[in-house]
Amino acid sequence: MNEVLRFFEVTPKIILADTTVDIRIKPLVNHESFDSDTDYEVVYYPLEHFSNKGEYNYQDKYMVRGENGVIELNQHFTGEQEHTIRITNTKTKKTYSFNFYSVKPDLFDRIPYKGDLHMHSHRSDGTESPAFVTASCRKIGFDFMALTDHGKYYPSIESKNSFKDVELDMLIANGEEVHPENNNVHIINFGGNFSVNEYMKENKDEYYKEVKDIEKTIDIDDDHARYECASSEWCFDKIRKGGGLSIFCHPYWLIDSGYYISNSVIDYMYDNQPYDANEVVGGYHRYEFSSNTLQIARYYEERAKGKDIPIVGVSDAHGCEDRDLFGWFFSIVFAPSNKQTDIIDSIKDLYSVGVEYPEGETPRPVGPFRLVKYALYLFREIFPLHDELCLEEGNLMLKYIQGDESAKKRLISLKGQVNNLYNKLFAKEQKAKPHKRFQGK
Repeated sequence: MNEVLRFFEVTPKIILADTTVDIRIKPLVNHESFDSDTDYEVVYYPLEHFSNKGEYNYQDKYMVRGENGVIELNQHFTGEQEHTIRITNTKTKKTYSFNFYSVKPDLFDRIPYKGDLHMHSHRSDGTESPAFVTASCRKIGFDFMALTDHGKYYPSIESKNSFKDVELDMLIANGEEVHPENNNVHIINFGGNFSVNEYMKENKDEYYKEVKDIEKTIDIDDDHARYECASSEWCFDKIRKGGGLSIFCHPYWLIDSGYYISNSVIDYMYDNQPYDANEVVGGYHRYEFSSNTLQIARYYEERAKGKDIPIVGVSDAHGCEDRDLFGWFFSIVFAPSNKQTDIIDSIKDLYSVGVEYPEGETPRPVGPFRLVKYALYLFREIFPLHDELCLEEGNLMLKYIQGDESAKKRLISLKGQVNNLYNKLFAKEQKAKPHKRFQGK
């Protein structure tokens, strides 16, 4: 966490574009306060040069003084962009830079939520229990998650039930990885209210009959490829009927014999988009990163053709402790809340990005330009504060599943702390008022 985030409380930091708001900058304990007898020079500039005075024509420098150790400013923020305010102590010449972001109304009404929609436990081929995976997700700053074991729905129920007696702020959704017979396509059921895997097993005749009917509508020469497309389409539809989000997984996963899915199937998926969301960023080890490069390139190529493609980023992690992938790849969803319906609807409405963030590297969000630009700001200025709170909650969740009753009480007391943080950081219901400026002594 950088010095400014650690030593100053700055509110708000997310502002509705083209409005004027009061900014409050409060030094925290054991750091310098803003004196009432010292002039502080204030310099403002928008990073993309758009201001209410025009491009390259920002407001003049001005002086302020502290009051009760705090500096308050009244600032106009033009357009959807990042802004910097620099404050210099004219006596010590010490300068601090504070960064803000203004967004248009549609984005201002949405909160950035992080999460993973594709992970595994030891109920399939992972290494840890569903409860452990769930707690670990909160520990690294996730606001939503789903366990999606291979062919199994019940581990996600176990994941939820492990914390049924504790009201958490993190969404724990139902989930499974769906594997139709003789179909290489991997499919995620995020949030569905029944198991598509179990439904297929219990209704085999219905499945094959309906898939045959779908095959008649698909113009692909290869019989098996045509079946895979029809089978996948059937699964996507069943997931939607259960209220879930259907996800087309890792289209360019490279194995010894080539890409896991044939090119004609991949083309069909991109051309027809029978799924709800595409795994634009998947959980690949470092030696496999070329697969993500291809998925990202294909996404942007299809977008250039004018297609709207809902996307997610996932880790496909099979372990949380001392394992690669977990926390390296995930989604940011800009939604009104982290309720399941809001998360799903927001992904479908193109308010999400996939993120590559391998250990030791810088975050690389993928998606619509305005969301990528905003996400880069969030990683620097907002998520470090958010993640500290989540780390505390995640550690308590781990203690809770180990039988520590005091952890339950502490978790209950912490409920709402992330929401409270975001309420401070977003300029909600603020009334602008003029702030006195003067030219120093």
